Amino acid sequence: MRTYRITTALFLFAITTTFAQLKIDAEVRPRAEYRHGFKTLFPDNTDPAMFVSQRTRLNTSYSIEKLNFYISFQDVRVWGDVPQLNSADNNGLSIHQAWGEILLDSNFSVKLGRQEVIYDDSRIFGNVGWAQQARSHDMAMLKYQKNDFKFDIGLAFNQSSENLTGTDLTTPNTYKAMQYAWLHKDWNDFSGSFLFLNNGMSTPNGLKYSQTVGTHLKGKKDNLNITANLYYQFGNDALNRDLSAYLLGIEANYKISKTTKVGLGAELQSGNDYNTSADENKAFSPFYGTNHKFNGFMDYFYVGNHMNSVGLFDIYAKANFSLNPKSNITAFIHNFSAASDINATVSKQLGTEVDLVYAYKFTKEIGFKAGYSQMFTSEGMEVLKGNADDNTNNWGWMMVTINPTLFTSKK
Repeated sequence: MRTYRITTALFLFAITTTFAQLKIDAEVRPRAEYRHGFKTLFPDNTDPAMFVSQRTRLNTSYSIEKLNFYISFQDVRVWGDVPQLNSADNNGLSIHQAWGEILLDSNFSVKLGRQEVIYDDSRIFGNVGWAQQARSHDMAMLKYQKNDFKFDIGLAFNQSSENLTGTDLTTPNTYKAMQYAWLHKDWNDFSGSFLFLNNGMSTPNGLKYSQTVGTHLKGKKDNLNITANLYYQFGNDALNRDLSAYLLGIEANYKISKTTKVGLGAELQSGNDYNTSADENKAFSPFYGTNHKFNGFMDYFYVGNHMNSVGLFDIYAKANFSLNPKSNITAFIHNFSAASDINATVSKQLGTEVDLVYAYKFTKEIGFKAGYSQMFTSEGMEVLKGNADDNTNNWGWMMVTINPTLFTSKK
């Protein structure tokens, strides 16, 4: 009997080793920030902020026949937010991702659980990787892929708790229900995506849906790359206003040499005039995108702010210089103006932002980054922010990312 058990255990171990793939990796990412006008104008008689935040993750991916499984534990903290010898934690351990993907056949799969949703350039759906907590969704996703064509359908229905009656959502800052379809096709030097998003928000007047429809296009010719975004929103917003808004964006990047790339771009997001009717909303919302990636790194626009406002017209230029195989520096300059009138007398001009980012890859598992940004404001920005102190507004940061693979077992 004992011999039988040993033989069975060895047989199961052999099957697992042969057909399974296991990977365990981790991340420790501390980031120091100096804030002197980050996200909003720096007021008089106020001390700047300085702190170190940290994200810690333990990730496990496991694949066997007909199943991919992934779980990511996460801890986000600010150094010093709990005392030494503490018996409790302010934030505690949380689950950033926990999903299983059932492989129905060679083309279809169903992905269930808490998961990141990232499409195209992350304009409408992104994981917001810059934020230490990042973004993930509780949902079911049907996926189809064949050759150069992909088609995803996502379904989500959120609830605050296991109620006995009713389905009212009381969880703040989240949607009640969401359905979307994403289609993507690759050609030789061109790719295109189409997105339809039906976004439902709980309101005192019931569930209100808005719709976003649009496309992301990308083309390449020799050293030139061009991307474009075109999106339109309609339906009803959370205040039951009639929604009619749009986003138009285009960017061209050119590789001058092996070490230098330059780019030009413009993005227009519609907004509300100061005299827009109370039952209308013309302000575009990028919803679940990685908004820190766009419109300047100082996060003055669409990062928990500037929603349902005057919109934005952002004209920008950027350049990337490779200093050696392990390091590079990137520079951005943005000119911001409102898409709609702020009031009857103030110019639409909002200001100019300069961003500098230096990156150095010390080893495969260890990377360093540092950045400096400065906002040069105009009167329009001061009116929007309710601050006319004429202070310098800048922001600096340094970040270390340590991302080792702790264990891997390949087929």
